[in-house]
Amino acid sequence: MATSQAGAPARPMRADARRNYGRLLAEARAAFAEHGTDASLEDVARRAGVGIGTLYRHFPSRHALMSAVFQEAVTALITRSRELAGSDRPCAALVEWLGAIVTHAGEYRGVAQALMSTCRDETSALARCNTPLREAGSTLLDRAQSSGAVRPDVSIDDLMQLTNAIALAAEQSPDDPGLAARLLRLTLRGLANSSPTDGGSSPSGD
Repeated sequence: MATSQAGAPARPMRADARRNYGRLLAEARAAFAEHGTDASLEDVARRAGVGIGTLYRHFPSRHALMSAVFQEAVTALITRSRELAGSDRPCAALVEWLGAIVTHAGEYRGVAQALMSTCRDETSALARCNTPLREAGSTLLDRAQSSGAVRPDVSIDDLMQLTNAIALAAEQSPDDPGLAARLLRLTLRGLANSSPTDGGSSPSGD
């Protein structure tokens, strides 16, 4: 049974293979939510009622399985970026979208660390998540920079790494639920031009 690098089917699957694929995704999603992204893949396979070999035929690596699990959230983030791209407050739109990434990363322990470690690695299976998010973020960042609110030397790669670092810090400080929002505001204030023209909006989104 052939699969793509990121774990998605490369060609139509038989009915039994589709069932196995769906069960593995469902059990991986539950295991990642409960134990984090370093959850036992053997346990995922066992709960799905298949052998570990079947799991690896569908998902050649842990990152391939993670990428498949996160596709729904990635799609939602890309859709939201397209909606925000029409905002008349481009800096606030960028802030809102980055906050949504932090929220997504907080759903599964270990996501932020994995995305940080593979952010610029096009050979990783997680590139299927990183690449479209980086492209979506570039559009929002370009609009914020064109408005004069964000410094022109800020790159989307650095901004995504900062966002993932904030998500990781929040993950490691569960007793401080407001930490991510505070760090995001502080980071974006540091990226600001001295005289933003985003309709009086600052990079904090205030």
